[in-house]
Amino acid sequence: MKENFEKTYSIGDASRMTGVSQRKLRSWEGKYIPEPERLVCGERAYRRYAQAEIDLIRGIREYQDQGFILSAAAKKAEDDIARKGGMANA
Repeated sequence: MKENFEKTYSIGDASRMTGVSQRKLRSWEGKYIPEPERLVCGERAYRRYAQAEIDLIRGIREYQDQGFILSAAAKKAEDDIARKGGMANA
């Protein structure tokens, strides 16, 4: 049986892909974006972002670039994804 694994991205990759700093991504977790999954390796746990989370982060950044405050940008980006049938529980 073939398993289907979704590609995920590190916080560094997510930052480069979206133009949002790693520090800002950490501060948004649980408030404006869902907590990313964690890959546990020994005593460390590494954040792993799915494509849906990358899309949400990009949307938030784009709305902020248009002048929206963070909370409004996050709501608009989340609504956009919901309309497209994307992320659940964003």
